[in-house]
Amino acid sequence: MKKLKHVVKLLKAVFPKPWIKLLITLFFLVSVSLSSLAWGFWAHKKINYCAVFTLPAPLFYFYKRNITYIEDHAVDPDKRRYILKEEGARHYIDLDHYCTLPCDELPRYWFEAIDSFTEDTLMKYGIVPYHINFLSYQLENAFKEKDHNAILKISADLGHYIADAHVPLHTTKNYNGQLSGQRGIHGFWESRLPELFGEDYDYFTGRAVYIDKPIELIWKFVLDSHKAVDSVLSFEAQLNEHFPDDRKYTYQERGQTMMKAYSLEYSKAYNELLDNMVERRMRRSIIDVGSIWFTCWVNAGKPDLSGSDTIAIADSIIQMTDDIKGRDHAISGFE
Repeated sequence: MKKLKHVVKLLKAVFPKPWIKLLITLFFLVSVSLSSLAWGFWAHKKINYCAVFTLPAPLFYFYKRNITYIEDHAVDPDKRRYILKEEGARHYIDLDHYCTLPCDELPRYWFEAIDSFTEDTLMKYGIVPYHINFLSYQLENAFKEKDHNAILKISADLGHYIADAHVPLHTTKNYNGQLSGQRGIHGFWESRLPELFGEDYDYFTGRAVYIDKPIELIWKFVLDSHKAVDSVLSFEAQLNEHFPDDRKYTYQERGQTMMKAYSLEYSKAYNELLDNMVERRMRRSIIDVGSIWFTCWVNAGKPDLSGSDTIAIADSIIQMTDDIKGRDHAISGFE
């Protein structure tokens, strides 16, 4: 993140002011596309894609017609992380800042949480469960209005945040192992492992179900993620103790850059210790994404979404800010 901010300063120093926002936008979009963010682009797209197939008819037919959009735009929130200062906090929550499990004292609703901690504190330590709940209401309203564009955009975003909330390291202050001498574990768990082994995962999860109280489901998968934090960190620490250093890392090509990465041998060993945890969290993400989409549609009165097979999506113009804000929470690098 420090390197990205440094580039912004260089751009401002070299180019005329009218060009700055355009150049920064292009730079960050390219930078993000070459980085492994959150689940990684591949995994986020896979989760949104598979979630479509959990839906019952007739909702399935609407999403299936637009599955390319749902899949491709699963990564939009990560692209916005370096452009919108409020975006970063939407991807995580540091539960260990507030409480220990089961975290009964942590308010489940946004305005109750503000009363307890202030909005500044919440934004500092992450708001992913609150933002998922907010987007769920937005999706329900989009269904009621039969606004096809809004339905697709919100659905794609919602799938991303729900998937992020299923990642254990999105629920802790030690999000990249920086507090335990394990820097780089964030991208290792959620990008490197699924990219290496994801093609062999079982993505058949069954059908989406109606959720009586979505807020309870949202907090359940957040808390379930947090329960796995100790295993994610301790298993890698155990493996690192006896694994030869010269076989732990390799270099892989990312675009035109060679990047340091955990070796296939080390990755296999870690995946075995985790007992396929990454696959289980991806599967849980898929069914939970589908279930929340379905629940929003049912709560909206099951509107008829039949009509044109071609849904026109207008790309929104993102307002740039000079303050590029957000921690390197989701970056997989070692630095």
